Amino acid sequence: MRKLMSLLACIQLLLTLQAAAQKKTFLPDTIAVFDAYVQKAIKEWDVPGLAIVVVKDNKIVFKKTYGTRELGTAKMVDNQTLFVCASTTKAMTATCMGMLVDEGKLNWDDPVSKYLPDFQLYDPYVTREPRVRDLFLHNSGVGNTDFLWADNAYSSDEILQHMRLAKPAYSFRSDFIYQNIFYLVAGKVIEKISGMPWSDFINKRIFQPLGMLRTKSEFRQVKDANITMPHFRIDSTIAVIEHDTIVDAIGPAGSVLSSIDDISLWLKCMLDSSKYAGGRLVKPNTWKELLKPQTLVSEGEFYPTQRITKPNFTTYALGWFQQDYKGRKLNFHTGSLSGAVAIHGQMPEEKTGVYIFANLDHTEIRHALMFKALDQFALGGDRDWSAEFLTLYTNLKKDAEKRTKENEAKRVLNTHPLFSPEAYTGKFEDPLYGMIEISLVNGSLSAAINKNYAGKLEHWNYDTFRIIFDRKWNGKSYVSFRQNIEGKISEMILDGVSFSKIMK
Repeated sequence: MRKLMSLLACIQLLLTLQAAAQKKTFLPDTIAVFDAYVQKAIKEWDVPGLAIVVVKDNKIVFKKTYGTRELGTAKMVDNQTLFVCASTTKAMTATCMGMLVDEGKLNWDDPVSKYLPDFQLYDPYVTREPRVRDLFLHNSGVGNTDFLWADNAYSSDEILQHMRLAKPAYSFRSDFIYQNIFYLVAGKVIEKISGMPWSDFINKRIFQPLGMLRTKSEFRQVKDANITMPHFRIDSTIAVIEHDTIVDAIGPAGSVLSSIDDISLWLKCMLDSSKYAGGRLVKPNTWKELLKPQTLVSEGEFYPTQRITKPNFTTYALGWFQQDYKGRKLNFHTGSLSGAVAIHGQMPEEKTGVYIFANLDHTEIRHALMFKALDQFALGGDRDWSAEFLTLYTNLKKDAEKRTKENEAKRVLNTHPLFSPEAYTGKFEDPLYGMIEISLVNGSLSAAINKNYAGKLEHWNYDTFRIIFDRKWNGKSYVSFRQNIEGKISEMILDGVSFSKIMK
């Protein structure tokens, strides 16, 4: 009898341990260890403010905020503080389109021209052939056209009008080049079909049902002060910079702002096949379609972190990057605007998801904490991702600085411009890239680029000048001037693009 009781006790203990393992109940020590890791990583990466949430088995197992909204102030990050979602918005826009597919108002393989007959691209074939799903897959062949919003002050409609001037970089559907503007096109399709702007649709159909009452679809909607400021490392010093509010022009690609409390609701919903308390956002098959690999990401390592994670595959679904990690498929997407980052990672097989906000430009603490969270709460492992990624990016920075010095060493010293300063002034234009105006201010040449960027020109060598931008985080660019057969300045070359001078 005593042996039987002992056996039963062992069985009971085994069942208890098995149940605990299945429920993934995390002890306070586990939470404390992860919290300590996050705090250490924040110090290592010099991040002013950060917010993170981890969901496991449809429950929030970790959620915490750290640091300040703005360096030099006592404005601390809290659960209601707004951060930029940036390109993690893309999965939301794809979900919006999925809702319309569920309602029978369009199909993923409908021609885009069916809904936007006036939208044109440089190649007539590529104007005619894209399907609705192609808008989400970065496979158009057009290449990156971020200058249409980042370097200009164009409206959404003006951006789309200029797309007809952008020459293809490769054949349609033959490769992958990240392309924000086609998400704007997707937003216009949503507007055309639903009868309401994308910004209203996403609020009505996602944010309100999920209870994301703090979340805004555009910067222009933000009215309160509880929002993080972006930060940028300038000359080895982290400084507060301006918000990239111009992203509103391509809203469906990246203009959403949210808090860690609100984004937790979106994280849980999408991890649980789009279910929420009131039902579900999209049908099960549509949710699977959103996460089905669609494009092979073949341009090498899109993220430098892949040099360390070494995935066997990298694909793109409808608003999601995908790779393998420890034998599981990881769906994820980063978000980046000047001075701010985000990352959304989901591993449905493990019912585990993580979302991270930070207010420092391109800080890859986001990748480190995503992989650490997956290890800590789902897959196991004690790898120090923060240390490894920090070493990687420190070396990448050193390599970039070395290349800059090598380029600067090519400068030919003791040369002079061919013309007087006045000869370089005037307006220079390119139909696609816009307008640059060179003027003389207090004896020095200045450049105004599309009324969005401005900076001073300093002589480099011969008829090449370097633009030192007023907003330090915009870096530096080089411009060269050419003359016509009459010996007058007629052309400016900026970053390989030719701008013709508008002759009086």
